[in-house]
Amino acid sequence: MAITVMQRYELKYLLSGEQTAFLRERLKGHMELDQYGKTSIASLYYDTPTYQLIRTSVEKPLFKEKIRLRSYGIATEESPVFLELKRKAYGIVYKRRVQTTIPLVHKFFDGEGDICAGGQINREITTFRDHYKTLVPSCLIIYDRSAYFEPDGDLRLTIDEAPRYRVDELSLTKSMDGNLLLPPGWTILEIKVQQAMPLWLASALSEGGIRKGSFSKYGEAYRQQLLKAQ
Repeated sequence: MAITVMQRYELKYLLSGEQTAFLRERLKGHMELDQYGKTSIASLYYDTPTYQLIRTSVEKPLFKEKIRLRSYGIATEESPVFLELKRKAYGIVYKRRVQTTIPLVHKFFDGEGDICAGGQINREITTFRDHYKTLVPSCLIIYDRSAYFEPDGDLRLTIDEAPRYRVDELSLTKSMDGNLLLPPGWTILEIKVQQAMPLWLASALSEGGIRKGSFSKYGEAYRQQLLKAQ
């Protein structure tokens, strides 16, 4: 099974339709769209029955963590999916990721064995599960992502269109439908760097009036559901 470890800074921005078009134009000559083009991504977040993980996260602590199951497009019982443990401490994002299948994930969260064949990542994910004891599907986040890379560097950038969510039919095998998290036309920009942001990109953001913010797709979905419940 494929196992991935990532450590980086992730900077988030909310963009209007005009700002998105401006940025895409400024990326030309600096970054390239990856081989997959625009991809629909679904992330199924697991939480305790009392939503302990997301309630902690929205309080913006110095350390927070989440666990999610991700698919690219609609999944099947046999297709590869990715279980990701994501932690953020003092602005740095640490992600542990393992390729698996939906039946194996169901067994894992039922407490039946490991998610992958031993090793440090297996221990971290299993310790996380055992610490929170009961983790169940809580929210499905879906968006259409364009991912860009810097040919000769480690800079990565993603633009997520039509971010949406649902709290029913919590399965990666059903559909890519959901309730919009943002007004139509707005996108989420994420810049992923291991070092400093290049000057050309900082200048483009400044020229486009694009300012860094704090935005969690799962956190916003949780907030919107609370408003609906009132």
